[in-house]
Amino acid sequence: MQEVSAIYTIRSKYATLSTKEKKIADFILEHPKESVNPSIEELAERIGISESTMVRFARKLGYSGYQRFRIALARETIPSSEQLFETEVSKGEDPADMVFANARKNLEETYAKLDRSILKEAAKRFALSHALFLMGLGGSNILAQDAYHKLIRTGLNCQYASDYHMQLMLASQAGADDVALLISHTGVGHDTLALAEELRNNGCFLIVLTSNTRSPLAKLGNLVLSVSSPASSVVAESFSARITSLVLIDVLYVEVLEHLGEAGVENLNKMRSVIAKRRI
Repeated sequence: MQEVSAIYTIRSKYATLSTKEKKIADFILEHPKESVNPSIEELAERIGISESTMVRFARKLGYSGYQRFRIALARETIPSSEQLFETEVSKGEDPADMVFANARKNLEETYAKLDRSILKEAAKRFALSHALFLMGLGGSNILAQDAYHKLIRTGLNCQYASDYHMQLMLASQAGADDVALLISHTGVGHDTLALAEELRNNGCFLIVLTSNTRSPLAKLGNLVLSVSSPASSVVAESFSARITSLVLIDVLYVEVLEHLGEAGVENLNKMRSVIAKRRI
């Protein structure tokens, strides 16, 4: 299916589509490039149909899900220069200028819309938790590990695993006195949602860090920490959002230490002391 034109597939199967599915097909055929960038939630709202209808539409065309269809459509309609990075890569442009500018823009946009009250509430929940679960898959797992690396210094009972099944096992042990930070750029992965559902079913307070505040994952969160996303979502790996997420984790770390007061500083000094012994 990957080698077959998505546009051709829509046209060839148009007669078999339902009325609502034809509404989707008409919009995509008229606006193919504009149909790639929005999330499934945003595009469904724009067309005036449900997300489930979008999924059924993609599957009727022969794709396993909407994301597979979206990737096929992007390959066909988006120039290769816009598929390399989260912003268009112009020929002759200095990569350093482009990447640094994008990172600065994402940081500034996130900072401008930052909800301090949510950050402080998240930090308070962290500090008062019986156990703090730090989770994420793929690239988000690297962010979860960074959060673990930071927050373990505070003396909190931090729980982290890189393996997905181990994360599921940890989620199964979570309780009402626990808090979880679940990180996902898109917030639409089946495995990530399975983690969220397990945590919520066990009464764990769920804090979500994501670029997609309208995602199924965000809807499951008790608190949502928002990171600005790039203008184009053709590229799933949001490089600047990763950098901004690391900065937010640093903010949470400082907020947690302020909430813990002297106890947090004492735990921090214990860590520094034991690490100092290993240095020349």
